[in-house]
Amino acid sequence: MFLVLMASVLIAGVTIYQYREQSKEYNRDRLERKEAQIQESVNLTIRKTTFERITENLQHIFKDEIFEIAEIQNVNFSIYDLEGQIIIDSHPNLNSDESSKCLEAIVLQKLRTNEDQRYVEEISHIEKASNEEIILRSSYTFIKDLRFRDIGILKLEYIEDTSFEDKELPELLLRLAVVYVVMFIIAMILAYFTSKYITRSLKTISDKLNQTDLSIKNPKIIVENPSEEIGRLIDAYNGMIDELEQSAVMLAKSEREQAWREMAKQVAHEIKNPLTPMRLSVQSFERKFDVDDPNIKTKLAEYSKTLIQQIDTMSSIASAFSNFAEMPAQQNESLNVVKVVKLAVDIFNESYIHFVTEEDEIIANLDRTQLVRVVTNLVKNAIQAVPEIENPRILVTVATEDGFVKIAIADNGFGIADEFKEKIFEPKFTTKSSGMGLGLGMVKNIVETYKGTIVFTSQPTKGTVFTIRFPLTNN
Repeated sequence: MFLVLMASVLIAGVTIYQYREQSKEYNRDRLERKEAQIQESVNLTIRKTTFERITENLQHIFKDEIFEIAEIQNVNFSIYDLEGQIIIDSHPNLNSDESSKCLEAIVLQKLRTNEDQRYVEEISHIEKASNEEIILRSSYTFIKDLRFRDIGILKLEYIEDTSFEDKELPELLLRLAVVYVVMFIIAMILAYFTSKYITRSLKTISDKLNQTDLSIKNPKIIVENPSEEIGRLIDAYNGMIDELEQSAVMLAKSEREQAWREMAKQVAHEIKNPLTPMRLSVQSFERKFDVDDPNIKTKLAEYSKTLIQQIDTMSSIASAFSNFAEMPAQQNESLNVVKVVKLAVDIFNESYIHFVTEEDEIIANLDRTQLVRVVTNLVKNAIQAVPEIENPRILVTVATEDGFVKIAIADNGFGIADEFKEKIFEPKFTTKSSGMGLGLGMVKNIVETYKGTIVFTSQPTKGTVFTIRFPLTNN
């Protein structure tokens, strides 16, 4: 289609150029023929005259003959003396045109300096009556006597014939336009069916590529009688599917093994923390144990208390890892999110914790226990973020937004540094001096299990806002 369009433009341009050049050549040849005919008639009159053949007698020599020659040749001409002053003219309205009574100095100069003693002047102007551009060519040559001496100047006026450009060229361009419109329509039809034939197999491949999912087994592409190029593309895609399936299996296995290794390292690290003070306590008690010591019972009680505290710490570690590893069971029930969140917030006794909602009831299908776990975990984090703040404030809000229930927990604590923001939901990551860093990872796990989202915004020294969205069952 593009080639047809370009060809039509180029051919139209070439046609216009050719017609204009042809028109110029035609008018140039016609002017030369008219000029030769006028010169022949003028020379014949010079030979036949009985007057002396000098400049002063040109008015008498051509007194009657100039009109006869102009009528026969159907062209107007004028005769000037060698100084450029008008002698006689075939125009009936000569007296009304003062500019034609003498020749310009530049015309005389060019006429005398040209080797062929001929000069053609071109003038274009807009005709007031028809509002058309008229191109007038004036040809200047010398009139000679029988001895070839210059005795006058012959000026021939010729109006160019523009019928080529005014009539024939538009007609030809119109015919070409019709032809190329038909060709363009044919090109559109051919392009449509050709593209449908070529892209049919490509569309099948494109659809399959869009449906490719790393988490499932992807079907292979089967196309009957494909072209060689399409066949190679299909084979490459089917081979990619086989390799992708193998890679997905290996990647899942590797990720599981890596996760277990990381979890084992974390469990070992967390268990070692209470074991060290336990070991030191036993060693210290062993060195200082004295049956006769009157304070032996007090020391034994302190020793037992220390061991019990470390055992409780190990127990809490085991519980935390157990809770994190356990996927939230989707024991959904239709519950009032506002009421559940408020009850979770009321557990805390801090006076700077505030609960705000604009609605009394927001119904969603969620697990009550998991929702409470999410809220309490985030509120605990907020409390730990404001221990040194002069006027601490934690705000918990519940609202609906675009088909979701939105829960936000905001604090004015020390915030989260930029270098920690990407790792904040990773298991075992924590910025605190105590704890295992499993809280936010567990929260994210619960939220995503219910097809929700959790995001946060934080500015150092200004505070943090965690926003959770769960889909609603009733808007």
